[in-house]
Order: sequence, then C-alpha cells, then structure tokens
Amino acid sequence: MKSRLAVLGAALLFLQPLTAQYRTALPGYRFEFPRDYFDHPDFQTEWWYYTGNLKSSTGHRYGFELTFFRAAVSRDAVPSETWDVKDLYLTHLALSDLDGRHFYYKERVNRAGPGIAGVSASKGRVWNGNWQIQWQGTDQKLDAVEREFQLNLNLHPQKPPVVHGENGVSQKSGGAGQASYYISLTRLAASGELELNGEKLEVSGLAWMDHEFFTHQLDPDQIGWDWLSLQLDDNTELMLFRIRRKNGSVDPYSAGTYIDLQGKSTHLRAADFMLQPLTESWTSIDTRATYPIAWKIAIPKLEIELEVHTALAAQELVGKTKIAPSYWEGAIYLEGKRGKASLGGVGYLEMTGYDRPVRLSPQP
Repeated sequence: MKSRLAVLGAALLFLQPLTAQYRTALPGYRFEFPRDYFDHPDFQTEWWYYTGNLKSSTGHRYGFELTFFRAAVSRDAVPSETWDVKDLYLTHLALSDLDGRHFYYKERVNRAGPGIAGVSASKGRVWNGNWQIQWQGTDQKLDAVEREFQLNLNLHPQKPPVVHGENGVSQKSGGAGQASYYISLTRLAASGELELNGEKLEVSGLAWMDHEFFTHQLDPDQIGWDWLSLQLDDNTELMLFRIRRKNGSVDPYSAGTYIDLQGKSTHLRAADFMLQPLTESWTSIDTRATYPIAWKIAIPKLEIELEVHTALAAQELVGKTKIAPSYWEGAIYLEGKRGKASLGGVGYLEMTGYDRPVRLSPQP
C-alpha cells in the first residue's frame, strides 16, 4: 500500500507525542510535480520506495529494493547545531539473486548531519551516504554501493505519475487524517550495471517507484498488510493492498489501483478484488514468522485472474535496529489470464505483521 511503516513503527511509538504538531492527509491537496517527488516536512513520516525486476544479458534474473524513510523527530525549522536531530533517515537496500537463490540485505540509519543523509528538491536528490536517487529531468539515476554488490541504474518513466486513493487520499482506516498522500511511477524502464561479488553485469528490466507522506494511518485493530505492485505484460499495472485485522478478517479499507495502457488510473475498493493466499508458505529461521509466498488474485470487472509466485522464498528483511521491525519484501512473477487471453508479468510483494503486529497510530 506502500505503507512502509512496518519499518518505522517502533520509532513512531516513541515519537507519538509529537504527532499533533504535524499535518494529516485530508482531501483537497493539490499535487504538483516535480515538487511532490521530494520532501514534505509538515508531515511526520514519508518514504521513497524503489523496487524492480532485472535480467542480465544471459537472462539471469534479479530483484532489487532501495527504500528511503524519513521520520520526523523535531519541528525546529533549522537545527541549532550540525548534529542536532530533526529527522531520522532509515534506508534499506536489498538484492535478490533469483536464479542464484541468494538474498542480500543492508540497512543504515543516519541523521542529516553535515550532508550525510537527506532530501533536496533544489538538487533533485534523495540520499543516505552513497545510496542515492538523483533526478535528471523526469529521469532518475539510482546508485547504491555496498561491499558485496553495487547497483547503477538509469530509470525512465513510461507513464505519468499516479495518485492513489479517492479525492487525493489513500485512506487506511476510519477517521479524518487516517490516510496518506500516495503517488507512484508504475512503469520505469530500468537499465544499467550490477556488480555482484566482483563481477560486472549489464542489466535491464522494469522498476516501480512509490512516494508516500502522512502522519497517521492504521488503527490499533489493524495488525499488518499484504501489498503488491504488478507490472503486466500487456503494459498495464496494478497496485493492491489487503489490511489484516486482529480477528483475522480483511479490513474494508483495503484497496488498489489499476493503470491502463495510457496511464489512466482507476481506484479499486475492497469489494472489487480478491487477494487470497494459497497453500505455499515459507518460515523464517530468524523471526519464526510464516509468510504466504503464493497468492491468487481476481478482479472480476477487469476479467483478470492471476497467480503470484516467487523464485526465491527467503526474501525477509530482518530488522537490525529497534526502529526496524522485520518484513518480507521480494520479487515475484505472475501467471494468469485476462478474459480468455493468457497474461503474465512481474512485480513485488510486501508482507508485514507476521512476526508481530505493526503499530503505527497513537494508542488511546
């Protein structure tokens, strides 16, 4: 849903006394680009989220994730000292070697300090150390350097930005402001270089970008979610999320978006689609969480029926700090049909709250 606060839930519990100082997501916001690709300090939380499926020149498959989170700590307009903390920047970097069956994952947390991490609209940049997104007009350059692997990708949008939800807000639970402003670039042509264990590979494929900003979202009875970004072979896309409640039911605020060939989006309410786990699952040796890694999707009004599978079961990001709970986020592939025609594609699946409930909103 791209509600990525599975990652920041613990931090927000600590910071909840500050939430009244921040704006909430309400209908009537006027989106402007490129402005809204960058930071919104009037909101307590936001993230920039990149995932994609790549192939090398030999057909070897990879998935990647680079996610920047900003969690506000202080409303001070200008920190009095260089090292004062106004925002925390948490970043996750992951590479899925799908055919080699290996998952690489790194995490870092920084304050802005003297330019260590941050977001700059004037520079067109989002960064945390040597992991960064650099905007170049409407294109973006993704660079991330780690000891085991390095990604250098050019990202070119093939469709305009999508605003998810209704009336400009993606509502996640009942009550005014229990929502986010949520935008995506759903089909980015990706090309560049992957260096893995000393070997340089030319890669290409498709990527997806989410940017979301808000102050409140879930209520105490909502314990987690299952989210998918789907890039179909017929040049259309889907975003779907299913919020799970304590009693095991699916929350009525679950929703999605369908994007057609021209980039026009259609909002999907919970009653418009089925997102159901199949029997295949994977249990983490680190968290003991069991994740359903195969799913069935049906959207009757679009005549779409799909099954979701993954080539690599072990794609769990295990939180290494107190502000980073664990979650499963990985590359997937799709098989199914639209009407009588076969339909496939690729995408990403996120599952949160399987090791313990996600806590995002102030408790009564």
